[in-house]
Amino acid sequence: MLESGSIVPYDGNGNGASQENHSGSLSSGYMVRHGFLRTPRIQISWGTGNHLLVSYLPYSEEQNEAGKIMQVQLGPADEEGQDGLESRRLAASSLSFFIELQSRKRHYADGSLEAGSTSIWWENVLKYSRDISKMLGSSRRPISHYRSDTTKASKTSAIMRAIWDMLEIFYVDKDAEAWFPERLVDWVVTHGPVLSKKDSSLTCKLVDIKWRLATRQFPEEESDYWDGMASALAVGWFDFVVTFLRMHGSYRHDQIDKRQTENGLVEAVAVLVSKMPRLRPSLPAASPGVTYSFKPEFAKEWERWRIQVTKLDRSSFWNECYNQKTIHGLKKLLAILQGNVEVLAGSTSHWLELLTAQYLHVRPFAVATEGLVALASTCKELKRTSTSEELEELILAIFGDNTEVVIAKCVTLFEPWMMAHMIELLTAKSVHVENLLRKERDVHGGISLEELYRLSYAQSLASHPLTWQLAPVYLAACPGQGLGMLQTLVLKLPLEDERGLALKALDLCRIYDLQGIAASICRKVGVHSWKHGRIGAGIVWLQRAGDKRLLSALSDQLLASVSAGSTWGHVQTFEQIQGLVELLGMEFQATDGLSILHRYRNFKSAMQNIWDLRSKDADRQKLNGAGRQAVDCLFELLKTGITPKRLWISILHDTVELLEWPAQVLLNAGETNTLLNSLQDLRLTKLWNGVDNLELSGPNVDRVRLALATNLGRSFLQT
Repeated sequence: MLESGSIVPYDGNGNGASQENHSGSLSSGYMVRHGFLRTPRIQISWGTGNHLLVSYLPYSEEQNEAGKIMQVQLGPADEEGQDGLESRRLAASSLSFFIELQSRKRHYADGSLEAGSTSIWWENVLKYSRDISKMLGSSRRPISHYRSDTTKASKTSAIMRAIWDMLEIFYVDKDAEAWFPERLVDWVVTHGPVLSKKDSSLTCKLVDIKWRLATRQFPEEESDYWDGMASALAVGWFDFVVTFLRMHGSYRHDQIDKRQTENGLVEAVAVLVSKMPRLRPSLPAASPGVTYSFKPEFAKEWERWRIQVTKLDRSSFWNECYNQKTIHGLKKLLAILQGNVEVLAGSTSHWLELLTAQYLHVRPFAVATEGLVALASTCKELKRTSTSEELEELILAIFGDNTEVVIAKCVTLFEPWMMAHMIELLTAKSVHVENLLRKERDVHGGISLEELYRLSYAQSLASHPLTWQLAPVYLAACPGQGLGMLQTLVLKLPLEDERGLALKALDLCRIYDLQGIAASICRKVGVHSWKHGRIGAGIVWLQRAGDKRLLSALSDQLLASVSAGSTWGHVQTFEQIQGLVELLGMEFQATDGLSILHRYRNFKSAMQNIWDLRSKDADRQKLNGAGRQAVDCLFELLKTGITPKRLWISILHDTVELLEWPAQVLLNAGETNTLLNSLQDLRLTKLWNGVDNLELSGPNVDRVRLALATNLGRSFLQT
């Protein structure tokens, strides 16, 4: 992170070149025009990802002076930061694939797959596995890519990709058993760098040879040229072999006449490699070899091709070639094609490379698990390598179909993401493995291993503010404890601070049918808004919660505020109170406080209508009608018998205008006596009960008494 007090670099020359700040993180900027003539400003805001935008708008006397906006990366691009970014990328990218598979699983279990669909379950898992593998980046990449892939995050991702693809071969893809050697070749070609230390991997060895010898006129004079091709041929990098054979110096125009026999031998080996039979459905574009999917046909062509290799090896043309390095190198390549075990062992550096070479050149017809563990152990004894012991044990456990060890080693080596997603691959193996992973265990609190790893991953997602919204998907896939943890997750969110977060939580409740939790969220946010003076928001949230008790308490508190004639929070005018009463609606009018507020609102609205008509010089008939409506609202408010007496003075003061109505008596003698009795009741209450907050003296009360007496006399005269 940026240290306190550190200075963000500013390029005073105005160029947009990248710079290095005190934290070692790159910052880039661009110019911006501004209109603050005499107000220099610095503003900091969030940018995208782990970046801050620092805006500097300098003091300017000229209107065309430009400021600058800098984009500053928070902290150096260290390995820990890269790990976090990679974890979040995996979490976001794999979510859709996991959801799709769970949906397919539900349909498969319900028997509701599309009519005519003949797919079996492992094919759905295979699609899921390949989507995840593609997302991980496990497709074949350029060789040069491995030279710069040195961070801890990239190494961890490379190992995950390698193990994921191996699990797909041995646990998911049932068709891979027919062409297992070729699948192993593809795996080694793609994931070679994870087998050993970076400097000693076959991939780096071939990259170095390519870079060092690509511009040589006669690369065949270098021993690395032939050793590299032998290693590539042993593990199935046939495109590399064919390309480098045709870089041989005998192909040069000034050499072809003098080295015609030598060139013919080199070309013959290149053609044999290009025409090698391959037992696989298809090959990548421009890859050497001839594919066969029918094993008897492949066996026939394999024998015919081997005869051609043997004929070339015993040909008399070797006696006419005088370049001993070429002869020795080509003979070594032919020995590999003929399956010479000693040459294969000498041309490989890792036991998995030797195992691949054995299957490709010695046992091309082998079934996937036939003697695999024994052969792998033999190769491991011959090739002691620097690979992690745990990684080697994991690979051997996969070879031996030892699911318990596979799980134990993956827990040690990988993060919860891997465990939560690879379980789907393991369960596709067989019913036995499925029962093993889905059996409820008392030692784990009555849940299965499958649910345990999903819960663990969901907990890791829920602990980060950028990924917590992904956790419910995995919790919902846990039938045992997932629902309870989902409820806990939603309830523990800091909903009071962010309205948007509360809305997201309600969406989760809607999706996963958590109606009780949704009501609790609305109640929680409503009470928080109420306590912090946001009365309108509090009413809305409590209405969504359907909490009549709290709404009644809120209306009583609002009525108390109106009765006391004081302000409450941000409620300072009756117009605001009227808006709040409108929000409260009519469905809770059975409560006393809210019922009185509605009647009081109606009375004040009627009085406001009178004032509006007078301001518009309305005719007398309309005014009299509005006045009579106000009188009706007045007695609706007073006749309930529950209107607080502290509110009576305010109400009686508002009736003065009705009592002094010109040219007509709006209140008859009985109505006037009712108001006089109310005023007398207030005086008795103050005397007997010692109520101090009733002010019954002063000009306002005297005016009310005078208006009542006058109107009583007018009503007698009118009758």
